[in-house]
Amino acid sequence: MRVTKAVAALFLATLLLAGMTAAQEKKATTVDELAKMYDVSSCKQCHPKEYGEWEKSIHARSLIGTGRTMATIKTAIQDGMMKEWAKSGIKDVKDIKVDHMLHCLKCHLPQLKNATDAVAQQIAKAVIDGDTATLEKVSINCIICHNEKALIHKLVDGEPEKNAVYGNKEGSHGDKLFTALKKSPIMKESIVCGQCHGLGPNFDLANPTQCATLYGSYLHNYVQSTNGTPETCQDCHMHKGKTGHLMPGYRDPAIAKSAVDVDVDAKGYQVLYKAGEHIPTAVVVVKMTSNAGHRIPDG
Repeated sequence: MRVTKAVAALFLATLLLAGMTAAQEKKATTVDELAKMYDVSSCKQCHPKEYGEWEKSIHARSLIGTGRTMATIKTAIQDGMMKEWAKSGIKDVKDIKVDHMLHCLKCHLPQLKNATDAVAQQIAKAVIDGDTATLEKVSINCIICHNEKALIHKLVDGEPEKNAVYGNKEGSHGDKLFTALKKSPIMKESIVCGQCHGLGPNFDLANPTQCATLYGSYLHNYVQSTNGTPETCQDCHMHKGKTGHLMPGYRDPAIAKSAVDVDVDAKGYQVLYKAGEHIPTAVVVVKMTSNAGHRIPDG
């Protein structure tokens, strides 16, 4: 009898544990649910400056970008998945699964891994329809950079703790969900950015793509040729112009001015077209020198 009760108790405990695990691993079934899972509005209370910078950044609209991002994803869905990829099995948006969207959203929305295929379809439809209101609900935010992407060497550092915000210090953190502050060994290094800003083709995907290659260019063309200590992504895109979490890119006038020197030499003259008529003509020589630590533009 005692053995039977012990087995029953163990069985019940196993069921409860399985239920808790399933609840913890529950995936979002709508874009709104995914947005709620990754809600960072509470960050604004204690970090209004950083939050304000991020809110104006491209990261905050990672599915839209300047418009080019959304257009590229749309092309990938319509021309790639539904037409060119004969073996994809996709003929309509309703056939799209999370895995199909990862060729773009692996970086533009990595939290999609915690969503169902229904969310992938909802995002695909929003992209095709130009529904920016839906696409603005989810993005690269504080949780992505300061938790999920904060540790790379998992066998050494383990998986990011669910209740921790990773930065440059250890201690407590005044948030109801993220109660601990942990030190990330890579938060000041370019490799934290390199996870999304690319070495080249994503050969781990079912259909490899090459989009961002900045990090590869940074390593191969800049770091190896630098005399002294190379600057990091954070140095140029956060600290120099005191732009913080806005992290402007080459479209920002200040970044563009520091990244590229432009020298223009123009000489005007006239060509005799026919008697009594002259065509104003000019020879223009433009010399551009890149000071950036990687190729520009990217993508």
